[in-house]
Amino acid sequence: MRPRSAPAVAGNGHASARPRAPALTAAATSLDLGAIEYLQILNERGEVVNAARDPHLPDAELLKIHRAMVLTRKLDIRMLNMQRQGEMGTFAPGLGQEATQIGQVYPLEARDWFAPSYRSFGAQLWRGWPIEQLLLLWDGFFEGFGPPPDVNDLPFSIVIGSHVLPAVGIAQAIQYREDRAVILTNFGDGAVSQGAVNEAFNFAAVVKAPIVFICENNGWAISMPVEKQAATQWLAQRGVGFGIPSIRVDGNDVLGMIVATRDAVDRARNWKKGGGPTLIEAVTYRMSLHTTADEPKVYREESKVRAWESKCPINRFEKYLVHRGTLKAADCERIAKECEDEVLAAREKFRARAVPNPREVFDFLYEKMTPELRQQQAEYFAKLDRKGIK
Repeated sequence: MRPRSAPAVAGNGHASARPRAPALTAAATSLDLGAIEYLQILNERGEVVNAARDPHLPDAELLKIHRAMVLTRKLDIRMLNMQRQGEMGTFAPGLGQEATQIGQVYPLEARDWFAPSYRSFGAQLWRGWPIEQLLLLWDGFFEGFGPPPDVNDLPFSIVIGSHVLPAVGIAQAIQYREDRAVILTNFGDGAVSQGAVNEAFNFAAVVKAPIVFICENNGWAISMPVEKQAATQWLAQRGVGFGIPSIRVDGNDVLGMIVATRDAVDRARNWKKGGGPTLIEAVTYRMSLHTTADEPKVYREESKVRAWESKCPINRFEKYLVHRGTLKAADCERIAKECEDEVLAAREKFRARAVPNPREVFDFLYEKMTPELRQQQAEYFAKLDRKGIK
């Protein structure tokens, strides 16, 4: 496998990364699987370095994307503060991955499906999840778990990679119904080592399923760096091995993410005409914690984090917008303040609903409670009564 910069996933859905059979001779000692594109449209300075792949989005759409990225970060920071103050449960921050999150769902339509992993706040916000519902979800309230009405999202998955095979099942159901929808599923670099994810790749490739796989390679599977997890640093090669057209994208470049995902969605939507699945490896970096139960300073040097600060996806996009005259510096400050106010307003809605009821913990185990559980419930209620807890 040789990575290069020539396109692997073209606008018509065909991929140069498709394997080419070697000559069947005794001298054949290697298998050439073609090339994988590395896509970057905006560099770290916010400059367009690949004009041919620029999506040329109108200003209104660019501003909408920018605001969604800022809102995602403000929510992430606020949730971390709330967790440290005992007002939020354990969750997985997504600081630094805003472009990956928004860019992957931007091309989806309302009829399309989304199967997220647990680090997907930004994508869920874009798909229509209210902030206060996400806060309820991560504070442990069942009311926050289910997707909002008319949002074709699956509940997020905690078990690494467990949601990827069901996503392929939904893609097959789309084929069975001869629908025009597609499904997109995301997962981290650690999930690529899970057997279920590789089984999903194989099923999808065989049936030409209308699915887009997003591998969010943030460099760390909890404390395991990607170089100790895989012999190849290009995880997109995994897709090619299964016969899936694959592409590697600068995950901190929101325009690159949008273009790669748009092409993959188009290819999936045209599964009847030779399209099918695509694997997108989004190269980003986990700037914060794996979860709020994690302390990354134990296993990684802060210098590695600082090296990625200049690659901040929001700063990069703002430089681009300011250069083209779509934004001014004052606009950036105003939008940040508006997003912060929106998060704070949602926090108050969450607080009004987040009223724990410790007496209902036995209510959702069995339709008909067993005698042993009834005895435990009575003892538990008596303890609450002694403590004066209603």
